[in-house]
Amino acid sequence: MRTLRSLLPVVFVIVALVAAGCSRSGQEAAPAPLTGDWHGTIEIPEHPLPVGVSFANDGKGTIDIPLQGISAKTLTGVRTDEDAVAWGFSAGGGEASYRGTYDKSSDSIKGDFTQAGQQFTLNLTRGKVEGPVRPQEPKPPWPYKSEDVSYPSGDITIAGTLTEPNTGGPFPAVVLITGSGAQDRNESLLGHKPFLLLADTLTRAGYAVLRTDDRGVGGTGGNLDHSGYQALADDVGESVKFLRGRSEIDTARIGLLGHSEGGYLAPLYASRPDSGVAFAILMAGPSVPGSEVVLEQNRLILRAQGASSEKISEQVGFLSGLTNIFRTGDLDAAKRFAHEHNDALPAEERVSDEEIDAMVTQYSSALFTYDPAPALSALRIPVLAFYGSKDLQVPAAQNEGPARTLLAADPDATVQVFDGLNHLMQPAGKGTPDEYAGIETTIDPQVLSYVTEWIGQRFPAAR
Repeated sequence: MRTLRSLLPVVFVIVALVAAGCSRSGQEAAPAPLTGDWHGTIEIPEHPLPVGVSFANDGKGTIDIPLQGISAKTLTGVRTDEDAVAWGFSAGGGEASYRGTYDKSSDSIKGDFTQAGQQFTLNLTRGKVEGPVRPQEPKPPWPYKSEDVSYPSGDITIAGTLTEPNTGGPFPAVVLITGSGAQDRNESLLGHKPFLLLADTLTRAGYAVLRTDDRGVGGTGGNLDHSGYQALADDVGESVKFLRGRSEIDTARIGLLGHSEGGYLAPLYASRPDSGVAFAILMAGPSVPGSEVVLEQNRLILRAQGASSEKISEQVGFLSGLTNIFRTGDLDAAKRFAHEHNDALPAEERVSDEEIDAMVTQYSSALFTYDPAPALSALRIPVLAFYGSKDLQVPAAQNEGPARTLLAADPDATVQVFDGLNHLMQPAGKGTPDEYAGIETTIDPQVLSYVTEWIGQRFPAAR
C-alpha cells in the first residue's frame, strides 16, 4: 500500500522519474566521441539515483534506472554535439530534461537534470550503470520446475508463473497476491523482487507457488484502475480454480499470501463460503478501513520527513475531505476536489490531470472505502498476520490490535510483529519508503523462515 505521489506526501523524490522531455527539431546523428554507454548519479539530496544512458550513431538514445526497474527506455530530443548534450524521456506523465556539455579533458559530460522545476547535478562518465546489489535475488537455473501459465478470469486473461518441486506431490500450494498499484508477478519495486524471493523460498521448501501479473500488467488483461475489490477477489478465485485443475496440486491444501493491499484481498476471497481456501497469510495486511490507513501513513511519513505540523494538518485535512466525498459516491465531485487541491500545491508537487483522474477513479472504488472487518472476522482457517514495527505504510501500532480482535474467534490465528522491519519486511532505519531502494535485503531471512515454518507445521510439504 503506497502513498499517492504529490496528492499524498511526496515520498519518493523523482522516484517516478517521468519525463516529457526537451524536444528539438532536426536531430543530428551522434558524433562518434559520444556514442556508447554513459553512467552517473542524479544528486538528489540524501537519495542519489544512479542512471545510465546510451547514445547510438543514428542520434537515438536510451536510459536505464536500475532502482526503478527501468531498462532501455527511449530518450527524446537527443542531442550529442560536443558543445551541447541534451535529452528527455517519458514514462507516464510529468516532465524531465537534461542539458550538459562534453569535457574533452576528462572525457565526461557535465550537466544538470531537471524535473518539475527542481534541478540536480548529473555528471556522466563512460560505462554502463551498475544495477543495485540484491544478494537474495534468486537466479536460474532453478532447482525446481518453473512454468509460465495463463487462464481466464471473466473476460480477461491472467498470466503468471507456477513453480513446483521436481519430485513428490501432490503439493500444497500458495497463491501470492500483490500490493496496491500496477505490479508484475514478482512485485518488482525499486530493484527488489519480493514475490520472486517468496516463490523461490517456498518452492525449495516443497510447495507449489503461483504468482501473477496484475490487471493491465505484463500478460494480464484488463484495467486495474477500474477494477473494484470484488473483481480482484474474483481473480484470486480463478487462480485457486486454476490450481485445482492441476493433478499435481493437493486441492485441499491451497492457501493465499497477500502483501499490503493483497492482505485485504486474501481474506475477502477466503471468507467466501465456497472458497475452499485452506489458509491465509497476511504480510503487512491492513486490519482497519483503507481511509484510516491512508491518513495514518501520511501523518507518520510526513512527520518522519520533518514536515511541519501545519503541513501535516493540511495534508490530512485534504484526505479527510476526499474520503467524505468518496462516501457519497460522487466521483465527479471527488475529481473536482482533487484538482483544486493539486492546483493549490507548489509547482514541483503537482501531478498531471490524467494522474489525478486515475487516482480518484482507482481509490474511490477500492482502497478509501473498504472495511476489512467483515472478511477478517469471518475467517475460520489458519491465519498468519504479521507486521514490521517500522512500517509507516501499514503501521503495526494501528493494525496489530484490530487484527487480534477481528481474528479472535478463529481457532488458529497468529498475529506477529517483527521488530525493526519496514513495509517490505526489510531491516530499516526510519522505515520511510525512500529507504527501500538503498537496503540490500529484499525480505529479512527471519521472516522467510517464520513463514515457511508456520506453513510447514500446519501443511507439511509432500516429499
